[in-house]
Amino acid sequence: MAPPLGNEIRTIRSEHRHSRRSVLAGVAAFGAVGALGAAGCTRVASASAENGGDLLDRLRAQGVVRLGIAGEIPFGYIDKDGQLTGEAPELAKAVFKRLGVDRVQPVPTEFGSLIPGLNSQQFDVVAAGMYVNPERCQQVIFADPDYQMLDSFIVRKGNPKGLHTYRDVVEKKAKFATGTGYAEIQYAVEAGYKESDILIVPDQVAGLNAVEAGRVDAFAGTALTTREVVKKSAKAEATRPFTPLVKGKPHVDGGAFAFRSAETNLRDAFNVELRKLRKSGELFRILRPFGFTKAELTDLTAKELCGG
Repeated sequence: MAPPLGNEIRTIRSEHRHSRRSVLAGVAAFGAVGALGAAGCTRVASASAENGGDLLDRLRAQGVVRLGIAGEIPFGYIDKDGQLTGEAPELAKAVFKRLGVDRVQPVPTEFGSLIPGLNSQQFDVVAAGMYVNPERCQQVIFADPDYQMLDSFIVRKGNPKGLHTYRDVVEKKAKFATGTGYAEIQYAVEAGYKESDILIVPDQVAGLNAVEAGRVDAFAGTALTTREVVKKSAKAEATRPFTPLVKGKPHVDGGAFAFRSAETNLRDAFNVELRKLRKSGELFRILRPFGFTKAELTDLTAKELCGG
């Protein structure tokens, strides 16, 4: 189980940003082990695209799967005791055990190196809560999302201005903030907020401070981010999750495991077990300790998020 999520956590979900900042919290102490994990395993042979690849068979024979992680709480990281945890690694443990692979081995890297590292066979699967989008779908294949992510605001207690959507922020002329590079910048602009009027702060902790100090009326982030950071605040609260609009249409992001393009057999087998875990309720039991709620459960498919 992950350590408690609170104000000390600076990057619960940087993945929703336009330019994702890599966060390697907790990886430094584990770096030597991660390096051994990458170098100590014989590189797998290039997968054959014929018949969906044979990686699953080879993982069963080896008894271990190498997971690419980006050291990001709560998605995949090394905890203070040097143990691999996070929603994606814990889910990987459950799924791969069902697939006949008993052990997982972390390979820490920067977020921007996950897809190149996967395709160069430094590890077998990306287990980092990676958002599925059309650009990435050109480079790898994704399992169906194991979670979705909506937006939410940090506001003063009682939400005195009644801010529940980006349109509310515009219509009520609210003072508005969000984080450096966050996708929420564009969501607010699409709703009609002038970009130059947005207060840009480093992260959700700075956003909470801005709301508590009265410098802004609302700070926008993901529902998970805002919900966790206000837990110890006596002055602020998080609004209910809502769906932002992109080009006038509701937009929901979903995070999933990524596989090399040839390995459709492994991806398909993973999806089968993921569906079973979702149906039984075990998926939620795995995600819940990391701050996820039932609002983050999803029936989205990778095909939908890939744009086809």
